[in-house]
Amino acid sequence: MNKGKHSSQRFRNACILLNSDASNGRPIFSNEQIAQMLQINTKTVERVKQRFVEEGFEVCLERKEYPTVKDIKVDGDFEAHLVALSCSKAPQGYVRWSLRMLADKMVELNYAESVSHETVRQVLKKTKLNRGK
Repeated sequence: MNKGKHSSQRFRNACILLNSDASNGRPIFSNEQIAQMLQINTKTVERVKQRFVEEGFEVCLERKEYPTVKDIKVDGDFEAHLVALSCSKAPQGYVRWSLRMLADKMVELNYAESVSHETVRQVLKKTKLNRGK
């Protein structure tokens, strides 16, 4: 017994397009009716139809390629300096370091060319550093 080789998303997109097709005397369904039949959101139906018009049938059936996420370019030296900086006294006028202030200071001290506050958060979380204490 074969289980099939198509993803559920591919099958769903094909069903959307088939139910949207008015050729050969077939009844055409509204986006709301298609969404209700397939138990999905009407926005999904609209996106699939738009992708079909803009990019074609084969592309529409396939899973959309998303850009790969860049690897975090953080090494042990960066982590050590970040932890040391976060444990140091906060700048004058502040009770403690914010993630954005830490990111800006790391760039200012040339430990990184650029770094986001989210990267700082992930590094501090990985080191289990609690900035609240």
